[in-house]
Amino acid sequence: MAAVAHFRLQDTCRLVPSLYPSAGILDRIAAPEDLPFVFELESWTNDRISAELGILHRIPKEEWVAGRPMASVVMAAFCHPRPGGGRFHGEERGAWYAGTSLAVAHAEAVYHRTKELEEVGVFETRLQMRLYRANFDAAFHDIRSKTAQNVPLHDPDSYTASQAFARELLATGSNGVVYRCVRRAGGVCLACFRPALVLAVRPDAHFEYRWEGTRTPAIRRL
Repeated sequence: MAAVAHFRLQDTCRLVPSLYPSAGILDRIAAPEDLPFVFELESWTNDRISAELGILHRIPKEEWVAGRPMASVVMAAFCHPRPGGGRFHGEERGAWYAGTSLAVAHAEAVYHRTKELEEVGVFETRLQMRLYRANFDAAFHDIRSKTAQNVPLHDPDSYTASQAFARELLATGSNGVVYRCVRRAGGVCLACFRPALVLAVRPDAHFEYRWEGTRTPAIRRL
């Protein structure tokens, strides 16, 4: 098993499409215990509630974050996993991914958005992204070393090994992993498994990604 180390990380960077709101139901309620009353007022099957809360019911209630600024933004990362999952999560539960620098966050975001365009076969579009910064002060599994055990976890083209590894860590109570960015040399990323550990989340700049016929977009701060 990978080594565990305590990390104090400030101003980590996560980029999310601007179409997703930065405030929601979970910001406004006083505590997770109030959610059942929300569900009574507006049925769980209500399209707006379902769209915002996603797979919240799959996350243990003791891990829900509510009643604090950006609570909905934090929980969205866990309640709206992308189809097929990501490097360190499957479809059953998401994670909060962040880079330790803006350059790393851009590299990761551009890669994933470009892959989506590749599936469509069109590299002509614009996308606005919102930057969220967050702090962490907790113990995480550190898999940055280039050991034989860690190499498959950084496969640039497959998440098979890393997702299996993450499921094992999650089941044993891990807070998440710190790992090497495979989209930018020398970069460091974090995948946090526990919503409550995502601290001091605040929105920052907006950026526009513009693809004009190539796989590499122009990035402009708005």
